[in-house]
Amino acid sequence: MTAAIQIDSVEKSYKGFKALKGVSLNIEQGEFFGLLGPNGAGKTTLISTIAGLIRPDVGSVRIHGHDVVKDFRDARMKLGVVPQELVFDPFFTVRETLRLQSGYFGLKNNDKWIDEVMENLDLTPKADVNMRALSGGMKRRVLVAQALVHKPPVIVLDEPTAGVDVELRQTLWKFISRLNREGHTVVLTTHYLEEAQAMCQRVAMLKTGNVVALDTMSQLLRRVSGSSLVVHLKHGGLPEGLRHLVAHDEHNDGNKYTLRVNEYGEVEGILARLRESGAEIDEMQLQQADLEDIFIQIMEGSPVR
Repeated sequence: MTAAIQIDSVEKSYKGFKALKGVSLNIEQGEFFGLLGPNGAGKTTLISTIAGLIRPDVGSVRIHGHDVVKDFRDARMKLGVVPQELVFDPFFTVRETLRLQSGYFGLKNNDKWIDEVMENLDLTPKADVNMRALSGGMKRRVLVAQALVHKPPVIVLDEPTAGVDVELRQTLWKFISRLNREGHTVVLTTHYLEEAQAMCQRVAMLKTGNVVALDTMSQLLRRVSGSSLVVHLKHGGLPEGLRHLVAHDEHNDGNKYTLRVNEYGEVEGILARLRESGAEIDEMQLQQADLEDIFIQIMEGSPVR
């Protein structure tokens, strides 16, 4: 099966600054894929290359087999991009904006799908409202609707929930999840790592123009070091045999300890050692490593085990 997005050895420089340094990766059809990285990592440049807005200096990008430079018409028909910036035409209503967007792709009589998109994004009450009168959150919903108006098999979301309320996030993810289940490929870039962890099946992390991590979410979470067991002792102290596991001693409470653990099986052994020493636990909490822990370790150059 042809990859949804095929990126081969892409390089891009701006006045001597190399934004992308030979990026290569494939995103398969039907994937929910996360593209993560700090500011300046090259995410926006890569998305702009995928969208055909800039040309790579070296390498190529294909959407469902169509080169975004040589076969740009077919490539763009396969792609819907939600940009990070709020870009809109102030002279049209929501419905007129979506009809115009349909026209860009040569689609006639597209009102049925437009109505469905508006309904799923809670835009129906605003259908005949001028774009200038919409709130920032509503304008962002229209951007999402514009990207979906031609039913693209590949959807790229560039910071789609930046600065928006909880209601929009829930509405957006419900609709995007449905489209993904129906076979649409979704590429998400976001600084809300909890969203990426909840939604993405596979993740690529960019740093200074390079792919520094590429794996499934489950594998990344399984490999990371950083899970911990926090115990607050009511009586007794920490046995000497557990001292090597201490990750951090709370200075404000000498009976509270954070112990490093790598898997659930180690917890019972720790509890057994505490019981043997006569210590009594007042409170206990297992804190698992999450995508933020992984992201910080990788960006700081620490090994992910």
